[in-house]
Amino acid sequence: MNYWLVKSEPDAFSYERLEQEGRTMWDGVRNYAARNNLRAMKQGDLVLFYHSVTGLEVVGICSVAQEAYPDPTAPKGDWSVVDMVPVKRLRQPVSLKTIKATPELQQIGLVRIGRLSVMPLEKSEFDCLLKLGDTNL
Repeated sequence: MNYWLVKSEPDAFSYERLEQEGRTMWDGVRNYAARNNLRAMKQGDLVLFYHSVTGLEVVGICSVAQEAYPDPTAPKGDWSVVDMVPVKRLRQPVSLKTIKATPELQQIGLVRIGRLSVMPLEKSEFDCLLKLGDTNL
């Protein structure tokens, strides 16, 4: 199993909306590194959901329900999507400030490459974020 973090502006698509809809196609990614990360996702991989711009915090856990397929919203080019389903909301959202202050998380993409919207996590980083969020699976 692999672990990931995805970012979305809550005004565009929030974790609450994912919970309401029950499943979503993670579309609109137009960065090659993020696209390649989407393509590396496997069914059942766990994904942390981060609210960017407004909130700046990890708020929930989802999982990959369908592996990469062509993005139907792309007007042209070689872009991909995955389908995701909600798993669980974190008991305590984990702020970017907390993440940046946690030594074990200094190498995650959220700290090093802030603009990347889909990024891998090590299991230890995923577990650390769950612990900070007072959440067990």
